[in-house]
Amino acid sequence: MELMTRGPTRTARGTLLATSMATIMAAAIIAPSLPAMSSYFGSEVLVRLALTITSLAIAVSAPVAGRFADRWGRRRLLIGSLLLYAVAGSAGYFARDLAVLITTRILLGVAVGGMMTTVSALITDWFDGPRRASFLGLQQAFASLGGVIFLPLAGLLAAGNWRWPFWIYVVAALIVPFAIRSVRDERRTGGVAVPLDQRPTEWRRVFGIYGLALGATLVFFMAPTQLPFLMASLGIGPAMTGVVVAASTVTGILGALMFPSARRRFTPATITAASLVLLGVGWLVIGSTASVVLVLVGLLIGGAGVGVVVPNLNLRLSELARSNQRAQVLGGLVSGIFLGQFLSPLVAQPLVQTIGIRTTFTASGLLIAVAGVAALFRFIHNERKDK
Repeated sequence: MELMTRGPTRTARGTLLATSMATIMAAAIIAPSLPAMSSYFGSEVLVRLALTITSLAIAVSAPVAGRFADRWGRRRLLIGSLLLYAVAGSAGYFARDLAVLITTRILLGVAVGGMMTTVSALITDWFDGPRRASFLGLQQAFASLGGVIFLPLAGLLAAGNWRWPFWIYVVAALIVPFAIRSVRDERRTGGVAVPLDQRPTEWRRVFGIYGLALGATLVFFMAPTQLPFLMASLGIGPAMTGVVVAASTVTGILGALMFPSARRRFTPATITAASLVLLGVGWLVIGSTASVVLVLVGLLIGGAGVGVVVPNLNLRLSELARSNQRAQVLGGLVSGIFLGQFLSPLVAQPLVQTIGIRTTFTASGLLIAVAGVAALFRFIHNERKDK
């Protein structure tokens, strides 16, 4: 792969940020429609599956996408994934059979797996050092911004008809011309050409990071999968539900924008631990109240934690991975994140039925906060051991 001395164009950077907006909350866009969809199809469990099966498809396809991107290049995968996203996502509008709907959601997941893996790989190809940390934070901010824009919009559309939110996915088609024009596979690193990295990938630590991502996302994704039903029990309609669920992405933007500064001041282990503790505290607040206002406060706290932890884990993996395995390693992080999304309702629902939804939020918040502290001590132990 030829090394370039010029940086990516402004259009290329904007294309990656726009693509990021359509990824993290892609499955959750139909969350405000879940109650109405359950009534239409007559199966609450299978309708929930229509939301979460997308996450499973992302988890399965992302490592394959990473291997493809490392071997054949990022550009063609990005363009194809954007096109598939637009077609498969909007196809849900026309589905009259639950099996057809689930099939379109699987294809949507394949598209998101390709988009996320390619975007992360391109960022770590194009930037190095502080510029990489800065752009990864900006990427996560735009991913959160997508939630701020698309989830309330989905709620408003769902209030009119539960099918209307599926048209939001067409936005990916608008990005395709810019991707064709500006995105190239050439590797750029802040204006300095560097040789191919020959060091081995540190797989033990890589898989540890995957586990952390899975656990954090499993807890965080209770927001779109459980809160719509909690809000419905409080007499809140889908439009307001979309606004409340999107609140978790508002502070996610702020957390992501603060990440480059945090990375300069604190170790990756400290940032990870603090992020998980914030997520835990937010869920403890949700579990302790029946007030919509305090639910909103809890989502804001938890969202700040997620906004910091995702770019931190992305950057840490880019440091641990060999350059010609980078897309594959980052694809594994995408798998961990979205496997957590898929498992979230499967793990949470039995608890909700046994101990209630608020107690489930309390228990999961306590668990993830303790995990954050434990992870900090584990990282400190590993660093001392390496020395």
